[in-house]
Amino acid sequence: MPPCLKESLLVSIDPTTRLPHRNPFLFLDCITSLEPGIRAEGTILRTHTPFFPPVLLVEAMAQLAGVAAIDREGELGVLAAIDRAEFFGSVAPGDCLAVSVRIVKTFGRLVLCEGEVTVDGRQAARATLTLGVGSL
Repeated sequence: MPPCLKESLLVSIDPTTRLPHRNPFLFLDCITSLEPGIRAEGTILRTHTPFFPPVLLVEAMAQLAGVAAIDREGELGVLAAIDRAEFFGSVAPGDCLAVSVRIVKTFGRLVLCEGEVTVDGRQAARATLTLGVGSL
């Protein structure tokens, strides 16, 4: 097991307990920190396919933001808009990606989030996302 996952598994939350996504559309391997309604951090280990489309980094941020945005059982966060996304290079197989999101503002059932993906401290992507939050 790679060191980045070994360290993060000490305080790991299985993302399948918080998201309806499953392989191959679940991009988070573990959620390492969670403060509902405030922020969350997670890890992705790139293990397959030589090419990883950068837009999937935005999807990973949206998945983590969905986990951070919900605070009641039975709620679900859904990506409503990508307000801004920037990419800074590519990620390669074997890279351990650190994903972090923070809730910037809530207005009604909409949640504005800022997210970032880093690889070994180097920023790979950042985005501002809007999520809709509601009951299943």
